[in-house]
Amino acid sequence: MTDTSKTGAVVLVGCGRLGSAIVEGWLATGAVDPRELIILTPSPKPVAEAARARGARVNPPLEALHDPAAVVLAVKPAAWRGAVEPLAEAIGRPKAVVSVMAGTPAAAIGAVLKSPVARVMPTTGVAQARGVAALWAADSGARETARGLFAPIADVVDLDAEEQLDAATATAGSAPAFIYAFVQAVARAGEAQGLPAEAAERLARGALGSAGAGLETGEGLEALIGRIASPGGTTRAGLDAMTASGDLERAAEAAVKAAVARAAQLRG
Repeated sequence: MTDTSKTGAVVLVGCGRLGSAIVEGWLATGAVDPRELIILTPSPKPVAEAARARGARVNPPLEALHDPAAVVLAVKPAAWRGAVEPLAEAIGRPKAVVSVMAGTPAAAIGAVLKSPVARVMPTTGVAQARGVAALWAADSGARETARGLFAPIADVVDLDAEEQLDAATATAGSAPAFIYAFVQAVARAGEAQGLPAEAAERLARGALGSAGAGLETGEGLEALIGRIASPGGTTRAGLDAMTASGDLERAAEAAVKAAVARAAQLRG
């Protein structure tokens, strides 16, 4: 595994929600030495200041960017050219560029920064070193650089084709919001059945936490469902109702398809 923290600077371009989560994970795990971290952000961010306090450089002079070990692009896809093109000459030729931007092809990024590109689609759980991240790269060196940056903070899932990243983003990157929305709907259903609103939300949130704990066992999803849904029980009755209506499958398919379609629009 490539240890970028010991081979040169890591330049993070963008420190919004996802960029901040990545920095939090790096600081918590030591995946990147803060003294080798350079953060470029157009506005002050608390996590950038926390990194600065531990030795990171925030918005240093452009000459500090030259030939880093890695450049991580965490800007909004629609604005990436405006953020990156002015930096290209100062950055020179990084050993690898790692993009966490949805819908932005590696070829377009490589054409600007003239370096091998890996694309990673992580969840914001990287902040707690509990994320999951899809990884694709045509270049083996860029792939290993990306793995070195993200394996300490995420379960890294390799993909065979760049075209699979849109589906991976919808399945993992967007899915936490889908799951929260479902839990919110369950809380509202509990309220409709007579629970006070606060109690319904606390119970539904607690159920989500319990489900997360079950995942830590490493069992397959079908086995986890089976552990709770005993034949003839209340859970099985609820699952059978969802299966019979088809609503759960239709909602999941619609959500994933819409997210994939939006990524295609961003790419276009």
